[in-house]
Amino acid sequence: MKVSVDISLYPLHQEYLPPIKSFIETLRKSEFKVLENNLSTQVYGDYDRVMEFLSKHIKEVFFDESMYLFVLKIIKGDRSE
Repeated sequence: MKVSVDISLYPLHQEYLPPIKSFIETLRKSEFKVLENNLSTQVYGDYDRVMEFLSKHIKEVFFDESMYLFVLKIIKGDRSE
């Protein structure tokens, strides 16, 4: 099953830009189709693979000492077209 995930990352500290850029770079290096805009990033692919990938990399962000907020919207199907 295909899925579309809209992701926003909000670092809750002064130096917010580097963590956002780093997370987007991780998404770009993935096997998935990734589209970006000013407010969020969209990831498209197989549900199980996308969710496993996101779970792993969101957890890595949370290991940082700083506070982060992620907002995910998950839609069934590939909405990239």
